[in-house]
Amino acid sequence: MSCTVGPGTRGRAGEDTKAREAQAAHDLAGQGHLLRLWALPGAGRALGLYQARDAAQMQAILESLPLAPLMTVDTTPVSPHPSDPAIIRLRTAPTETP
Repeated sequence: MSCTVGPGTRGRAGEDTKAREAQAAHDLAGQGHLLRLWALPGAGRALGLYQARDAAQMQAILESLPLAPLMTVDTTPVSPHPSDPAIIRLRTAPTETP
């Protein structure tokens, strides 16, 4: 995601929008949609790992963000890989017996 804030969106309006965006990220994380979020080099750039039921839900999630009108977003659907270390750990974890 990259966000370009125009010169007219400074000061109080800009701070309010940033606060609403932070709250939206918090809410999406609480709902299980936003799993991780990283800042990328350069102003206004981020990489997010989201979880959605399908492409339509992902689009709705992104469009719900307060900064959506100012953002350029590229999405790449992903699915589990059988060699993912996290999956391998789950399959090989010892089971507890009472």
